[in-house]
Order: sequence, then C-alpha cells, then structure tokens
Amino acid sequence: MKLIHYLDSTYLKTPQQANLSEEQTQVKIVQLVEEAIAYDFKLVMIRANYISLAKELIANESSNVLVGTVIGFHEGTFSLDEKLIEAQKAIDLGADELDYVTNYEAFKKGNHSLVQEEIIKGTEIGLKNNKVVKWIIEVAALTDDQIAGISKLIKEIVIENFGTQKAKNVFVKSSTGFYKTKEGKPNGATFQSIKIMSENAKPLKIKAAGGVKTKNDALKMITLGVERIGTSSAKQIIDEDKINLEY
Repeated sequence: MKLIHYLDSTYLKTPQQANLSEEQTQVKIVQLVEEAIAYDFKLVMIRANYISLAKELIANESSNVLVGTVIGFHEGTFSLDEKLIEAQKAIDLGADELDYVTNYEAFKKGNHSLVQEEIIKGTEIGLKNNKVVKWIIEVAALTDDQIAGISKLIKEIVIENFGTQKAKNVFVKSSTGFYKTKEGKPNGATFQSIKIMSENAKPLKIKAAGGVKTKNDALKMITLGVERIGTSSAKQIIDEDKINLEY
C-alpha cells in the first residue's frame, strides 16, 4: 500500500484562528484539495462549511479523494443532540467521513454512560449512511491508563452494538491538534499513545493525528498499527522522498 493512501491532508483552522479572511481561508482549502488530487491522498479533512467546495473541485477532476469533517470540534463537550445535528448536516453536504470528538472530559469524570450513548448514536448515524466514523479521544488530555480505558470502552461499545464486520468502518483517533498543553508537551499523537491505543482499540482501526510531520514519523506510526494519519504536512511528508512512495 502506498504511503499517500494513509494520509488525510488536513486544514481545520477557522478564519479567526488563522487570522485570515474568509476569502483567504477558501484559497487555502482550494490549495489543500488541489494538492490532494495531484498527490492522490486518501482524504481531505476540513470544516463542514467547505465540504461543498471540496466536493465540487474533486468531482471536476474525476478524483477519488474523499472528504471528511469534524463533529463536536474541538472540545468534545458538545451535547449529543448538537453532535447529531452537526453529523446530519455533514452527511447532507456529502461528507464521506465523520470525525467526532469524544466527550473525554465526561469519561475522565467517570460518566461512561454519556460516552456510551454518544458512541452508539454517533456511530449509528454514520454507519447507516455508509460513512466512516472516527472517535477522537484527545490523548494529550489523558493519562496512559485513561487512553487505554477509553480506547477499550469505544471498542467494546462498537463491537457489542454493531458487530465486527461494521466495526471495520470505525476508528479511534488520537487527537484534534488543537488541545493546549503545558510546558511544551506534545498535543497530538505520540508513539507511546498510539501503541496504547493499538493495544486496546483493535480490531477497530487507529488514526494518528497531530504532530506527524515527517516521513519517518509517519512510517513508524504505521508500524505501530496506524491505518490513517491526519496531518497538515501531507505534501511535505511525500516531498521528502518522491522516488519511493511505497511502504
């Protein structure tokens, strides 16, 4: 499998976060999509309000690039109803994949029933509409034990409610990339967190996101069991070695 097909090329900053105008942000989205088409990346991960633009660009080039978006981003504390409304809007706009931010704060407080309900209902709306569903757990906000616990919980809920066959379309994802850490600690995927996720979430698939910026890091993530990598550096990763794109 080619390394390019592991990559979800990502741009999720709002105009306000990037200190750009709406027009400048749209230029960035167009550039992201055009690069994804040119490089044959797996997917572009963007905010929902740019889905229609991305789908049009992809259709015009008869490309197979998929479009994903985020739900409950980036804090994860949105109510279940809010997340489901967001998900349905994204589905109606043509999103291929839905990346929900799990309410990891509820999990940390021991409110596993809330997490269980959102995993069931959020996964259900995605799968019944033939969408890939990913659950972001925000590893930088969790201890190693919590990473293991929430990964295992998501796995158990998904398999119990949807079975192993449908579970092939459900991921556990490491990070939003927007979590604010202290003392310069990583705010995204680390080798340690991905190893723990892989040990506890399998057979669900794993997506590493946040902080993967080099080809070597991407390849090591894959050796740890990752099947997708969300990165704002997809082009740079591939440009490190244009000759050998095989993994």
